[in-house]
Amino acid sequence: MATPHHHMTRRTFTAVLAAGALFVAGCGSDDTSSSDSTTKSSGTASADTAATTPATASNDAVTLDYFTFSAAPDHLADLDAIIAAFEKENPNITIKVQTAAYADYFTSLQTQVAGQDAPDTFELNYESFVNYARSGALLDLSSYLTDGTVDGARYYPLALSGFADGGKQYGLPATFSDVVLIYNKTLFDAAGIDYPTADWAWDDETAAAEKLTDADNGVYGDYQPVSYYEFYKALAQNGGEFFDADGKAAFNDAKGVETAEWLLGKPGSTMPTLADIGGTADYDTNLFKSGKLAMWHNGIWQFTGLNESDIDYDIVVEPGKVSKANAVFMNGAVASKDTSHPAEAAKWIAFLTGSPTTVETRLASSWELPAVNDEAAFASYLTVAKPENRQAVFDALDNVALPPVIERQTELQDIVGKALDSVVSGGVSVQDALDNAAAEVDKLQS
Repeated sequence: MATPHHHMTRRTFTAVLAAGALFVAGCGSDDTSSSDSTTKSSGTASADTAATTPATASNDAVTLDYFTFSAAPDHLADLDAIIAAFEKENPNITIKVQTAAYADYFTSLQTQVAGQDAPDTFELNYESFVNYARSGALLDLSSYLTDGTVDGARYYPLALSGFADGGKQYGLPATFSDVVLIYNKTLFDAAGIDYPTADWAWDDETAAAEKLTDADNGVYGDYQPVSYYEFYKALAQNGGEFFDADGKAAFNDAKGVETAEWLLGKPGSTMPTLADIGGTADYDTNLFKSGKLAMWHNGIWQFTGLNESDIDYDIVVEPGKVSKANAVFMNGAVASKDTSHPAEAAKWIAFLTGSPTTVETRLASSWELPAVNDEAAFASYLTVAKPENRQAVFDALDNVALPPVIERQTELQDIVGKALDSVVSGGVSVQDALDNAAAEVDKLQS
């Protein structure tokens, strides 16, 4: 059975906003990179559900693998700083980092887990967590919450519960991030168009994008990926539902068709064609950084790279149609069930997700936001000069659209993505493509 599509308001998450912690599913950089740096839903687990006695850490020299998608390429130095602080406190433990681009990460991870060669510790997004927890691949951390290795109170409760399943704690929440509308102020100024505001709707975005597009000179008004993630979010913005109350696919109704047409109407008009993009890594990033893109639907993880460029940019909450709805992602850190060093692994991921060093490092570098219950820490985030409207990061949490999640999550995402692509590449009608996809999604749960 699917987890129904959630559309939540700030009233529901007042405490979350105060702490700056929310659900995140991983949206890391799409940069293609890897390194072997040696530089070094379900309910929260509680004390009475701890299944085992925790292993005891030794003073022997231990090396732990950590596999991540969100650190590369922009935040490897930040990760190294966190590791250095951890190793200083734990001189017998060495952390060995492996990275992969988000597009390749889960294929690599699945291969390693299937081959009984899983990394000791690794990163998971919210959508993928359930599969790994229920397959028996993850270390139960419940006992480390009771013995003091992990301070459960350090995390916002809702974020912590996002990485628990069946009353057992299988992961610790590391970060949250959300998607905003990033815009090039220089292009808006040159065109004499007022900057986007939080009051904008889809029609406002379309009108501005059309005026800003000069395809002959390679300048485009808009860029929004045609993908599962953008579709489910835009569907919520249009007042639609991905799943109905019974968990059946509902995204092929009139709202779904209108939403798909909204997304598919951009390529070749106000953004490059999908054929031009052709799966090129960082196509949109490079287009924006080159000053050829006016508006860009992307996440707060882009701030670091943009701040190192010469682009004069700012952000605003994304436009909606019927209502606002914003994608929020959460990543967590987990340990392999088969790690030879469970106590050390628990100690490492607790430090990685909740230590003051980690919180300070993430906030200083805009490497997403830590999922900790520390209101004071987030005050400094709003004082960073660029983007000027950083408050939009938190305003986007006024209306949250969490990703629909089922156990066969990867297949769900592939089905929806292929359906959208079939309209462009196969000449299939939007209605037929969504009808076929809805039937396939329902079969996944039968």
